[in-house]
Amino acid sequence: TTIAAATRLSLPSSPLATMSRPEHYAPADIFYNDEEAAKYASNSRMIEIQTKMSNRALELCLLPDRPCLLLDIGCGSGISGEAITDAGHMWIGYDISGSMLGIAEKREVDGDLFLADAGHGPRFRPGSFDGAISISALQWLCNCDKKGHEPFRRLRLFFERLYLCLRKGARAVMQFYPETAGQVEMITAAALRAGFGGGVVVDYPHSSKAKKHYLVVYAGLSGDMPQNIPQGLQGEIEESKKSIAVAQRERFKRKKGSKGKKSYKDKVFEKKEHQRQQGIGVRKDTKYTARKRKPKF
Repeated sequence: TTIAAATRLSLPSSPLATMSRPEHYAPADIFYNDEEAAKYASNSRMIEIQTKMSNRALELCLLPDRPCLLLDIGCGSGISGEAITDAGHMWIGYDISGSMLGIAEKREVDGDLFLADAGHGPRFRPGSFDGAISISALQWLCNCDKKGHEPFRRLRLFFERLYLCLRKGARAVMQFYPETAGQVEMITAAALRAGFGGGVVVDYPHSSKAKKHYLVVYAGLSGDMPQNIPQGLQGEIEESKKSIAVAQRERFKRKKGSKGKKSYKDKVFEKKEHQRQQGIGVRKDTKYTARKRKPKF
């Protein structure tokens, strides 16, 4: 597929451009210009994270043991698509950023690509796909980027069109970064209104860094597909135990180090003695010296 080169606005140098939530800075088609798309696609750490989340999404899809056709929503530079290809499946992907799709073409990914806005609900032939995945894209639909954008209406249209293009019983797994609990409720409500069943799977719920949200939904009932929602990964328990052990050792070190410190009373006596040696007139020491006074009422 040939993507026409689109002219993108150059983003000014700003700390906002490197913030953890880029959707606060600009719409996706503007934020991911040629420069940002190149940075995103060349960041080894980002590629590793995206690949891991893509593999986890494919695992949650519970795909049959045969080559399947998947829809990659917000495919970007094709990192998630490569995970689909490595798993032995075919895919079609779309993204709102022409720059990101241009990077995907340069990488010669195996999937078919096209430019589209998920909030407009791209149309496909009913029952075309055996499943769908989306990595780090769904939260963008929760923003009002343009005049007339209503997040819930855009989410409903997206899920309605997605429901139609999936075969009966097929799963869609969408990893996203919710900013608030209200966004999670809005997304799940829009999916349920469209006819989906399912819910949110949270991996490593007690870890601030490893925590990941996956919306796992299925399009209707099918005898060959289980309808129960899997449990999130819980490996963060060991991580938290290690963190607690480290914190306890640090507290012990602080207590141990504080034993050799002089008390306030010792410092006062030492200072008074030093002043006496200098010939300065100082009051005699009594039992009340350096004692805290009670507040007056």
